Amino acid sequence: MSTSGTTPSTASSDAHPRFAEALRELGLDVEVRRFPDATRTAVEAAAAIGCELSQIVKSLIFEADGVPVLVLMDGASRVDVELVRNELGAGKVERARADLVRATTGYAIGGVPPFGHLTKTRVLADRGLLGHAEVWAAAGHPHAVFRLGPTRLVELAGGTLVDVRERTA
Repeated sequence: MSTSGTTPSTASSDAHPRFAEALRELGLDVEVRRFPDATRTAVEAAAAIGCELSQIVKSLIFEADGVPVLVLMDGASRVDVELVRNELGAGKVERARADLVRATTGYAIGGVPPFGHLTKTRVLADRGLLGHAEVWAAAGHPHAVFRLGPTRLVELAGGTLVDVRERTA
């Protein structure tokens, strides 16, 4: 795995302060990698890390009947909103606006981690995340990521494993 362009850190000092605090509260000692350029998309993050696109965890906020819900999805896939709607028994599900994402999580789009949010939100984690020994997720801002086993990540996020990945025809 290539790590060029990264600044390795064994502490969480490169993470967003709120997320670093969440790591401390959980007793997690994870490597946080900071990049000189933003890695706002899964493609940019995978290229910077040197991992497969599907090893990137996208933390996406949706609104289900007006209530925020976090969906964890691998970077190579898209969320099927209809499957999310069915899973939640909701009438309407749509991507959340940037202001709702920040109000719910405390982070900006592109840097939302899978846990350590301002509010307790229902979490759906796509089962496809379990296809890797390790995955990478945002550490609170678009310049930093951390690595963790997917089962542990879903557990820490309080996620329910579901199948909400868009299927290609």
